[in-house]
Amino acid sequence: MKSEAVVHRYNEGTAQQKAILFGPSVKQRSVSRSIAAIPCYNEALSVGSVVLKARRYVDEVLVIDDGSTDDTRAIAHEAGAVVITHQKNAGKGAAVKTALEYARVRGFEYLVLLDGDGQHDPDEIPRLLTPVKEGNADMVIGSRFLDNTRSTIPFYRRIGQQVLTTMTNMDSSIKTTDSQSGFRVLGRSAIQRFTLDSEGYSVESDMISTLSENGAKIYEVPISVNYDVPNKHKKHPVTHGFGVLNTIIRNISFKHPVMTFGSFGGAFLFLGSASWYVAATAPLPQPIGHSMVGLLFITGGLLLLSLGVIISYLAYMFKGRETRG
Repeated sequence: MKSEAVVHRYNEGTAQQKAILFGPSVKQRSVSRSIAAIPCYNEALSVGSVVLKARRYVDEVLVIDDGSTDDTRAIAHEAGAVVITHQKNAGKGAAVKTALEYARVRGFEYLVLLDGDGQHDPDEIPRLLTPVKEGNADMVIGSRFLDNTRSTIPFYRRIGQQVLTTMTNMDSSIKTTDSQSGFRVLGRSAIQRFTLDSEGYSVESDMISTLSENGAKIYEVPISVNYDVPNKHKKHPVTHGFGVLNTIIRNISFKHPVMTFGSFGGAFLFLGSASWYVAATAPLPQPIGHSMVGLLFITGGLLLLSLGVIISYLAYMFKGRETRG
């Protein structure tokens, strides 16, 4: 399973850069079946052990060094990984995109994604690979909430993850228990079908919603998680959570405008009606303030409902034009 360790400088865009990244065509090289891809940003303290463990279970390990300023690249290289380096930090979405492109061009059948900070246990890779290899799933997500693992997760993280999972479930045609888990396996079908437009950490949610829309079979298996890692989460969990939530809400608004705008419109209509009811049942002289507030809420509610219908119609027309095109 020992792989050729190569360090590339990589910027997305030009054909020349992609030629440098991917090298000779697949026909000129032996094609491996499985690859573990590890997005990293300043993970020098942990990436070496993650790479060494992962190499036991896959044919090749790829580390995407997303503009690290420490020794991540060199340590991953010494541990036997193929290393692709982004010249500047572009976010996890960009790192996963690089991993997907590499897996497609190299013809891998299975792509394992896991973090480089030591939170995920590479010894659990076979557990995630099995449903895909047996044809029962196109993507397998390692869930922290299918067994007693949840007790080891800090309370504030459990709350945030539950909110994001609930919103992701609203944005997709399937229901998962851990939409934000970065430990997952994609089979060849999912590798080919997933077109990534994500930025930052919303990639996990986008992957679920996009693949479920395309009819992919998504499966969950329980995993353990280690939060006692040497390099703590580099992005503030509140900032991270709101960033992902904002992306999910935008997606829901675009896909289901009537539901989204209709919910707010209905709430405004309810508040407006309540204000009018208070004004109508108040003793004379009736308060003008409640009537004015009620009028504003009802007007806003009707506008939101109309906006939802208009956006839904435009999205339907746009989708129809894409299909005919």
